[in-house]
Amino acid sequence: MSGGDPIAALPMYDWPELQTSNDRFWRAIRTNLAEHGIAAPERLERTLSETEIWNAPGLVLGQTCGLPFVLGLKDKVQLLGAPAYDIGCGAGSYYSVIVVHADSSATGFDHLAGLRFAYNNAQSQSGFSAFGHALRKHGRGAEAISEWICTGSHRASIRSVADGTADIASIDAVSWRLAQRHEPAARMLKIIAKTHPTPGLPFICAIDRRFSADRIHNAVVEAMAGLDEETRDDLLLTGFSPMRLKDYAVIESRYSAQRLSVPATA
Repeated sequence: MSGGDPIAALPMYDWPELQTSNDRFWRAIRTNLAEHGIAAPERLERTLSETEIWNAPGLVLGQTCGLPFVLGLKDKVQLLGAPAYDIGCGAGSYYSVIVVHADSSATGFDHLAGLRFAYNNAQSQSGFSAFGHALRKHGRGAEAISEWICTGSHRASIRSVADGTADIASIDAVSWRLAQRHEPAARMLKIIAKTHPTPGLPFICAIDRRFSADRIHNAVVEAMAGLDEETRDDLLLTGFSPMRLKDYAVIESRYSAQRLSVPATA
């Protein structure tokens, strides 16, 4: 199988403040890909939607969320591994922080009644499913939330809680660390809980005879090892973990078990 011009994208943490660093990271990967005999685009793709990127027949490197990966992508792409981030979690894994306004009286999952929940996307592991799993572990369900507010991004969810549009949100730990650096609204929030870790956001490529998963994995590892300290710190990168499909089964099983869906009125 082969088709489509090669494209590459790192959409999950490509905040405006990080695009220059992501570009440097990509140039290093591209140089190593060339040494491995794999053609790659000069620049990262930033015009297509995440779904278009993930399903592109010429995707030489991309990053997706674990939930859409297990729910539809895993049989359509090759798994390359997962970055390890400086978030105090096991290599190749991450978690979410549950945040409320600093003035909120809520201190945990026993104080959710009537709260409005901001989430980035109903297909998000960290922003939606992890929260549903935590609700289930605390014996709660969708009825604990009075309103479901889809914001479109973790950053927008943080802003929604800060400005009072919402009361609570589930933010992935990497986005939270980035927000503490780049988003003033984060200073108006506090953490009241953390979710159980799950496998991190996977790097993927298309199933294409031009793309060897092993060679692309090695190119990423080599590029990451050669990054300057500023770029590595900007992107919170500490390593790159080899991952297997079965590692992500926990995401699918937790999603199926919590059976949390957004009410029709959301």
